[in-house]
Amino acid sequence: MSLAYVGLGSNLEDPVRQITHAFELLDEIDDSHVIARSSLYHSAPFGPVEQPSFVNAVALLDTKLDSQALLLSLQVIEDSQGRKREIRWGARILDLDLLVHGDREIDQPELRLPHPGIAERNFVLLPLREIAPDLVIPGLGRVADMAVDEDEPPISRIQT
Repeated sequence: MSLAYVGLGSNLEDPVRQITHAFELLDEIDDSHVIARSSLYHSAPFGPVEQPSFVNAVALLDTKLDSQALLLSLQVIEDSQGRKREIRWGARILDLDLLVHGDREIDQPELRLPHPGIAERNFVLLPLREIAPDLVIPGLGRVADMAVDEDEPPISRIQT
């Protein structure tokens, strides 16, 4: 078994419901189990495309799957919830990103670990810090040292 951190994001079709349902589906992945999940966070969209704000979260999985198999399982969940891959950084029903998987560092066209840009994305770092402040991201450092509480645009925890 190894630990894997998955970033969740949605800004279409009731994002809170999309993320909540995705947590349930993550727990159904073969040879995997969700052992922690962050609160939900509200954040402004990232990238050049105008779109609605996002709901973001992070899940921690204990898994027997290798990184490639886990990524494929995440894509199956995205597809099952209606994800369309049409516009880079565009609006989406569900986005599941494999952020960190153990101490693996992978640089392949279809999979990069740790996830590219993680150190600059507070909408990932704040929920990640909530469940794993002492996590050391391979090649980058400790989550608690990277997350910034003041951000522009602001990121806020959703009270559920």
